[in-house]
Amino acid sequence: MDNISSKIFSSLKYIYLIAFFGLLSGFFYPLITGQSFDVVIFGIFILFVGLAGCILLYKTTISENKKGIFFVSGFSLIIISLYFIFQMTGRV
Repeated sequence: MDNISSKIFSSLKYIYLIAFFGLLSGFFYPLITGQSFDVVIFGIFILFVGLAGCILLYKTTISENKKGIFFVSGFSLIIISLYFIFQMTGRV
């Protein structure tokens, strides 16, 4: 019973993250203007890439070994996320 409730709780965390990122990336804008949801899906993807980079940077602080790998890959993912943001807004 405890294993099932932990799996449900874990899946609810990810559903909450997807819903929060969807609202953060402007979920209601395509509904109001009648445009496609491609921008929202791309925005959610960008936010997850940035989140993965931040998680890897956090792992840099708590890891005893492989600090360099976590540091470089974390900042790389954050830079990739920033590039996607600039690309989406048309500044690149």
